[in-house]
Amino acid sequence: MKIAVGIIGILLGIITMLQSCAVATGGNILANQELAGAGSVGVLVGLLFFVGGAFAFGLPLVAAIVFVVGSFFALIAINAFPDMKVWAVADLLLAAMAFFAWRSARRSGANVETSG
Repeated sequence: MKIAVGIIGILLGIITMLQSCAVATGGNILANQELAGAGSVGVLVGLLFFVGGAFAFGLPLVAAIVFVVGSFFALIAINAFPDMKVWAVADLLLAAMAFFAWRSARRSGANVETSG
């Protein structure tokens, strides 16, 4: 499951960053500071998706924490950029998957140590 979380996180990070760059640029062109700020927060959320996906391969608990932080940032920008709801939910789902991957790896590691 760690590999799936990592790949999905990295791909969603790229998609989120591309979309948010377009929103931030559009907000700057239209002189809409709220939209431009929300787009900038979206770029940060995309970066956190990417970082969380990278950590998912080796440190899934850290990845879960990064995904939760990304979800909180996405919730901040919901008023000006409604698509952030989707990214907040995706962040929380990936956080749950990363947490369960960490927990299952920890349990299997404990079983190996006690049986030896």
